[in-house]
Parts: sequence; structure tokens; C-alpha cells
Amino acid sequence: MKIVIAPDSFKGSLSAVDVAFHMEKGIKKAFTEVETVLVPVADGGEGTMESLVAATKGKVIDVTVKGPLLKSVKAAYGVLGDGETCVVEMASASGLNLIADAERDPMLTTTYGTGELIKAALEQGYRKFILAIGGSATNDGGAGMLQALGMRLFDQEGKVIGFGGAELGRVAQLDDAEFDSRIAESEFLIASDVQNPLIGPEGSSYVFGPQKGATAKMVKQLDAYLTHWADLIEEKQGVRLHDKPGAGAAGGIGGAFQAFFPSTMRRGIDIVIEYTDLEKKLAGADFVLTGEGQIDFQTASGKAPMGVAEVAQKQGIPVFAIAGSIGGGIEQLYQYGITSVFSLVNAPMTLDEAISGCDQYLQFTTEQIARTFFASSLNKKSASL
Repeated sequence: MKIVIAPDSFKGSLSAVDVAFHMEKGIKKAFTEVETVLVPVADGGEGTMESLVAATKGKVIDVTVKGPLLKSVKAAYGVLGDGETCVVEMASASGLNLIADAERDPMLTTTYGTGELIKAALEQGYRKFILAIGGSATNDGGAGMLQALGMRLFDQEGKVIGFGGAELGRVAQLDDAEFDSRIAESEFLIASDVQNPLIGPEGSSYVFGPQKGATAKMVKQLDAYLTHWADLIEEKQGVRLHDKPGAGAAGGIGGAFQAFFPSTMRRGIDIVIEYTDLEKKLAGADFVLTGEGQIDFQTASGKAPMGVAEVAQKQGIPVFAIAGSIGGGIEQLYQYGITSVFSLVNAPMTLDEAISGCDQYLQFTTEQIARTFFASSLNKKSASL
């Protein structure tokens, strides 16, 4: 028997690597004589670097950068096993996870630290990048990142502007004379499942601003500032970001990459599936285990469990998903190859209790799935004799 274990992280509790480990322990409690293949995955957000580094036996390089509110934070970039491909995870430098809920303010938060991470990798000679841009705390259109890489932004009086979404409204001139020339020598693959345009009702500010701390009033202001920013970029670069798909990803940094970097954008989970060689590892599997903290209708928009299920479905392999919380609309997932969804919560409990005991609940639920599957398989074999 062979089981492939390919979960995403359970945010606030366990990384994808840890989730896979505990799922494996649960299976081994049920059956010791079973082959398990661990392939931790991610969809372009937090945990993408760790998954890719683990799958390719790469390494992690620590770098101290400025966080979303310009306080120093310990971030990192990964180098894959090929020794050439560098993975920069935006959440590591400019993520929501780096600031307290009370400090969330996209008027102030900046992508400067993400630019510092890219610069650090460039200085080490890397020219091939995967950029995972999920989980950002920002709405600055990527301006901070550009500033960290040498782009100078001036106001009407010729003074250098500050950082954060609110400062975009003051920009009058973009000066790229000192913009890092090594960027033009590099290639950037952007991992993101977001297809939102930069501005408007479906744009960055309206759709993602509130979760980053924006009030209704701030959302309107931020959208106006991004419109102004997009106008300036169109004038300078000849690239119209206003309604360009993907430009609104991660507070507009997707648009900055499209306008100033030699880049392409792909769905995050597809990149992870390719680099982890998941399709080959699925060969001969009896079933697949996947999961993430919350599974609901949004999972069908390109989240990790859906991507895993799509690949397994091609080979006719059943997929069982485990979630910390199950929301509405999961019936949409069945068409993509998810056989059934299980909650790891096995009794009434608080969120804190579920998070603190996630490892044990994962093992228990996984064990029950394995026992049920193998019992059913044995019954079918007996009936056919």
C-alpha cells in the first residue's frame, strides 16, 4: 500500500512540513507496513519557500530586513536543490503575520523588506527567482520594493516620498536611473492565484484592503492612490496596470512586477506541483491525503488542496482532505477530484484548543481515514474471491 501526503499549512498552528509529519504518524498508528510519501505543498502564500526547499533538498538563507512597519525583522529566502533558483516569499518580509492585528494599516505598511530580500539574493549572484507573493500586509503597489531596489520616487517639490499606501498619492515622478540593473538580467516567476486587477471594485484595495486593516474610507482613498500610481506607471513604462489581471495581487506588487521586471505569473500551486515533482510521486498511490486550515468554496479558486486533487484525479486516485474548519460550498470541490472532506475537530472546543492540539487531532483523524479506507479495500478483495 502507498499513501501520498500532500497538505498545505494550517495557518496559526502547523507548517505544511509539520502537518505532513503528523499525518504520517496517524497512518503508521493504523498500519506500519505502508509506504508513505511526504510532499508538503503551498499555493504561493506563506509556506511556499519551505515546501519547495524541503522537496528539492535546498537551503535557507537568513536576512535581516525592514518589516511592513519598517521595524527590523528576520526574514529569509530559499535556494532550491539546483543551486540556482532562489525563492523569495513576500510574507517573510512584508507579511500580515509580522504585525499585530491592532497595527494593521495599509496606509502605512510597505513592501520595502521584500525588495531588500530580492537585493540580498541578487548580491549573492542569483538570477533565477520564484516569488511567492501571498499573505502580504501591504497596499503600496510595490512602491516600497522598488524603492529598496533603487527606484527613486519624488513629489511635486522634488522631495523623496516616504513609505506606505498613503504616500502613493504624493508621487509625481519615478526616477529609475539607479534602479538595480541586475533585475534586467534575471527571470522572475510570480507565484499567485490572484487574477484581480489593480483598481476598481474587484481591485486590490476593495477586495483585500479590509483584511489588512483598511476602513471603508481608507479603501476608497487607497484605490484613488493606486489609480494615480497606475497612471504614472503607464506614462513611464507604457504598461496599463489599471485593469490588468494579476496586477492587484498582494496589494498591487503584482502590477509592479508586471511593469518593471522580466516576469511571468502562474498559479502558485501549479509551480509547487512542478518543482516538487508531485505527479510522478503519485504513481501507484492508493490514496492521497491533503488539507489546510480552512476548506470552503474559496478552496476551489486554486488553493493547494484543489491543485493536489486535480493532479491525482488524472491518475484516478482518491483524495481525502482534512481541515481545521469546514465552511460552505465544499461540494464544488468534488468535481476537481476531492473525494471527501474531514474536520480534525472531534469534540466541542474553542479555536485556541483546536490550534494547540492540532498535532494530536491530525494524527487521530488521519488514523481513522486510513483504517476506513483499508477496511473497505480488504472487504472488496474478500468479496471478489
